[in-house]
Amino acid sequence: MTLPYTPGHPWFYVQGGKPLYPVQILIAVKERGYQGYLTDDFDAADRLREPKRSERLRQYREGVRKELADDICAYRAIVRTLSAYRKTHECDAEPVCADVHTAVSLKHNHIYNHLAHLVRLDGLLAQQPDLFAALKG
Repeated sequence: MTLPYTPGHPWFYVQGGKPLYPVQILIAVKERGYQGYLTDDFDAADRLREPKRSERLRQYREGVRKELADDICAYRAIVRTLSAYRKTHECDAEPVCADVHTAVSLKHNHIYNHLAHLVRLDGLLAQQPDLFAALKG
């Protein structure tokens, strides 16, 4: 069964969509090539000279990792709430978008963005910039 909505939309869950595991969200991020909403900030940090460049990118990565861990914990709790909600509302005649549907979609989107940021940051940190670029030219 294909749903007309994606996991980032509340109606995906109203219509019975199954919440994704974080690894499934990561796969979706990589497949779509999404880099997150902080791309400009990361690019600015990437243009800094070493060692400030790496320090700043690592600071970003540390902050994103913490936010991701917090959001995964919250996501799991919301998914449990969604499961309980579905058990008590499975006989409802008309589907209703409840707070739990919005909450799980928002938390999914937070995780999606954090993972996109980590993919981008890890890619930047894996590159060794030309330390002598300023001397060239």
